Amino acid sequence: MKTAASTPTIRLAPLKVAAFRRFVLANLISATGSAMAPLALAYSVIGEGGGAGSLGLVLATNTVPTIVFLLAGGVLADRLSRSRILFLGNLLAAAAQGALAATVATDHATTTSIAVCGFVSGTAAALTVPAAQGAVSQIIAAEHLQQANVLLRLPSNAVKVLGPVVGGLVVAFSGPAWALAWDALTFAVAALLLLGLRLDAPLAVNSALGDLRAGWTGFWSRTWLWTYTAAGTVVVAAWLAGYQLLGPLIAAQRYAGARDWGLVQAAFATGLLAGTLVCLRWKPHHLLAVSVATGFTLTFPLLAMGRGLPLSFVLATAVLAGIGLDIAIVTWSTAFQQHVPQAELGRMSAFSSIGERLAIPLCYLITALAARAWDSGTVLVGCAALLTAAVVLNLCVPQVYRINRLPRTDQAG
Repeated sequence: MKTAASTPTIRLAPLKVAAFRRFVLANLISATGSAMAPLALAYSVIGEGGGAGSLGLVLATNTVPTIVFLLAGGVLADRLSRSRILFLGNLLAAAAQGALAATVATDHATTTSIAVCGFVSGTAAALTVPAAQGAVSQIIAAEHLQQANVLLRLPSNAVKVLGPVVGGLVVAFSGPAWALAWDALTFAVAALLLLGLRLDAPLAVNSALGDLRAGWTGFWSRTWLWTYTAAGTVVVAAWLAGYQLLGPLIAAQRYAGARDWGLVQAAFATGLLAGTLVCLRWKPHHLLAVSVATGFTLTFPLLAMGRGLPLSFVLATAVLAGIGLDIAIVTWSTAFQQHVPQAELGRMSAFSSIGERLAIPLCYLITALAARAWDSGTVLVGCAALLTAAVVLNLCVPQVYRINRLPRTDQAG
C-alpha cells in the first residue's frame, strides 16, 4: 500500500485538485455552523443565569481537552490516515453539539452539562487540528501552499461575515438551541466529505513513544517555532479571555446584547475576509515576521470595548483585528508547512497548538475572577497590554526574520 511518505504531492494549482476542493467544501459547510456557535454558547450560559464565572468555566472546560489530547492527536496524525482522523473528529463534534442543542431546547441545560459537551467538543478539536495542518500539505505542493491556505479560508471567512449576524438574530428571537443544532448538522456533513478524501497514512518507522520523543527534539531544536509558541501562549489566552469571555458580557451590559455582539463578530469576520483577499495578492518574503507583527491588531477591539467607545468604533476596530489575524494565520500556516518536513507536521502542530492553548483555561478563570474585583473594561485593557508585550518580545527573536518564503525548488527540512 502507498504511504504519504512515498506518494508525491500533486503539483497542480489548488482548485484543480479534487481532494482539495472536497476539503474546502467540508470546511465551508462546517463554518456555517461554527460562525454561530460561540454566540449561541455564550447566551446559553447567560440564559440559564450564568455570569462571567460560569462562562469562564465553560470556555476553560472546552479548552482543557485540547491541551490534554493534542499530543495524541499529533502522533496519530503522523501515523494514521489524516482523512480518517478528520472524519472521526468531526463526527464526535457533531454528537457533542447535538447533545448540547437538545439540552438547551428542553430547558435542561446547566453550567455542568454545557461544560461536559464543551469538553467533548474540545476533544474532537484535539484530534482534528494536527491532522488538518498535515492534510493540506499532503494534498498541495509547497509552492502553492499560501494560495491553498488563502482559498481554504476565503469561503469560510465569507460565511463568517453573515453567520454571526444570523446567529445573533436566531438567538435573540428563537433561542440558542437552533443555532447549536445547525452547528451539529454541519459537523456531520463535513465528516462525510472528509472521509471521502482517502489520504494515505504516513509511513511510521518508530513506536508512538519514539515518535513523540523525536517530535519534542525537533520542536525544541527550532528556536523560531518554540519562541513563536511561547508568545502565542500569551497572545491567544489574552485575546480569547478578552474577546470571547468578556466580549459577550460587555455587549449584554453596555450594548444591545446578542444583536450587537453578532454585529461585532460579523465585523471581525469581515476583516478576516478582507485579510484573506490581501493574501491573494500579497506574498511577503518574511513570512514569520509578518505573522507575528500583524497579531498586534488584536489589541484594537479590546481597547475599544475596554474604554467604552461607541459601537461604531468597536466595529471598526474589529474589522482591523480581523484583517491582521487572517494575514497572521495565512503567513504562519505557509511558513510552518514550508519549513517543517511532511513526516513531522502532525507532531509539530500538536506541540505548537498545546503551547498556544496552555494558558487559556487559567486565563479564563483569572479573567472571570478579575471581572468580579474590577470593572470589565479595566480587565480588557489589561488583556490588551499583555498581548502587546508578547508581540513585541517575539519580534526581538532573531530567527523570526529568517523563516522566509522558500524558493519553488526548496523543500521543508
